[in-house]
Amino acid sequence: MTTPRPASSRRSRARANGDGTVYQRKDGRWEAAGYVLAPGNTRRRIRVYGTTRKEALAKLTEKIAASNRGLPVPSAQGSVAAYLTYWLENVAVHHLRENTHTRYTACVHRYLIPGLGKKKLTKLTAKDVRTWLNQLRTTCQCCTRGIDARRDQPRCCAADQCCHKLLSPLTLTYIHSVLKSALEHAVREEEIPRNVARNVRTGTPRPRRFEPLTADEARRLLTTAQNHRLHALFELALHTGLRKGELLGLHWTDLDLDAGTAAIRRTLQRTAAGGLTTLPTKTRASERRIALPTRCVQSLKLHHEQQQREREVAGTTWLHDRRVFTTEQGRPIDPTNLTRAFITLLRKAGLRRIRFHDLRHSTATLLLEQGVELVVIKELLGHAHIGVTATVYAHVRLRLQRDAIDTLSTTLGSPENTKTARFDGDEPPPCVALVR
Repeated sequence: MTTPRPASSRRSRARANGDGTVYQRKDGRWEAAGYVLAPGNTRRRIRVYGTTRKEALAKLTEKIAASNRGLPVPSAQGSVAAYLTYWLENVAVHHLRENTHTRYTACVHRYLIPGLGKKKLTKLTAKDVRTWLNQLRTTCQCCTRGIDARRDQPRCCAADQCCHKLLSPLTLTYIHSVLKSALEHAVREEEIPRNVARNVRTGTPRPRRFEPLTADEARRLLTTAQNHRLHALFELALHTGLRKGELLGLHWTDLDLDAGTAAIRRTLQRTAAGGLTTLPTKTRASERRIALPTRCVQSLKLHHEQQQREREVAGTTWLHDRRVFTTEQGRPIDPTNLTRAFITLLRKAGLRRIRFHDLRHSTATLLLEQGVELVVIKELLGHAHIGVTATVYAHVRLRLQRDAIDTLSTTLGSPENTKTARFDGDEPPPCVALVR
């Protein structure tokens, strides 16, 4: 007669309601199953496995604890590549400007999918992202993408002479930000519990260096542009800091020449799908109203008269588009053609080659050097936050601070130096521009 097992022994293995069940499979492994929170505020039964009962129970306890904290169990079963493709085609396309979406697509297909695409979305870890970024940072892109191999006559990597074409820190930060955006949406859709890319730091890259025009160079540029048919555009760019697309997107109805104001409502860009397209401004803060200097008002009035003469000459071929700056046939000006005209103008003026966007930097730099408050420059340029203005032009403010401190040091120096620095006559000493 067999002795029955004590009841206390059976109760020691019993688990409370909701804690799940644990049992040993025929293959020797242990399996634990229980109900956890699923997307849509529903509950779903999951199964975890381990080589020992303790291991399987620990995995199930971790899942149930996360469920009790309100974290739903991941529902994604596909790879990172599959989700990135879904995100580009169904999510990002509706929230990004077309040119931005094109850059995101190139980034995903050129870097993200080849590097992380085969991994399961739910099993992607911060270590995976960090390892991939470190590898990307040290890999020659010419070798990886076969840039030299596609040339008719190889010059470097295909000729066994690696050129070590590495990605810049700015590009690495951009790739990392695209991955973060995609995974952030996966978290919002409750496909994964957390965004692992946020736990990886790429460091703060140095901002791109730009060399704005000095006051003398700006005057020389405007003098050379006097006889150019787009003289009013270059003058407006240097006096207001408008972006290239904002200048080309201006309509005559946006200008109030009597009041001396301009309303920035749209931008003109060339897109891959639609060609020259009128789009909203870059940000909500970019849609603004600015004051026009008297000199710009006069130039715009002369430009309007010139445009009327060109319209009479063009006759029926004139495209009535109401734009301020057009071709001689009334058509929108391609941004690339404006860049070519600007480079030709720089060469004619004997100035160094800069980007058209550097005219915007020149405006802000010259205003800062005149002691204009940072918040006024921020509103003129249409930055979303004053921190953007302060960061971009930090080196200018530092130079102005140094000049102010040097002036104070001279004032607080020895009496002999102070007497020498004084001016003769009744004229007051020159004042230093106020630095904010």
